[in-house]
Amino acid sequence: MNIALIANDTKKELMTQFCIAYCGVFGKHTLFGTGTTGRIIREATGLPVQLLYSGQGGVEQMESMVSCDELDLVMMFRDGINIGESDEENNLLRLCDVHNIPIATNIATAEALIHALERGDLDWREIAKQSQRKLEW
Repeated sequence: MNIALIANDTKKELMTQFCIAYCGVFGKHTLFGTGTTGRIIREATGLPVQLLYSGQGGVEQMESMVSCDELDLVMMFRDGINIGESDEENNLLRLCDVHNIPIATNIATAEALIHALERGDLDWREIAKQSQRKLEW
């Protein structure tokens, strides 16, 4: 599965610790991260994280990937106290809703989704993709 990782500045350390804790699970999947977040995770875990642009440019790349059904799971740790939601974050949330992409915006939801991923509860994404490919033929 393709997993996107993004974290506001105040949540980067939390995201890094989360990825260290679940390195074994993440290692079985393809990871994409916005520039700084992805680099920090890659350095801390040794996981191969494909780096997108930093900041809002990376969020826009993720939006495009969601729209093209190239992401299966998004983990976006947001700081809801110190900064307001950006238009890009709102767009990413909306697109995940439209395209039925599971998204975690905090560590509690991320914990639930990582366990679901580990159990195979999200395998329906692969089945849906295969069915869609058959329809396109």
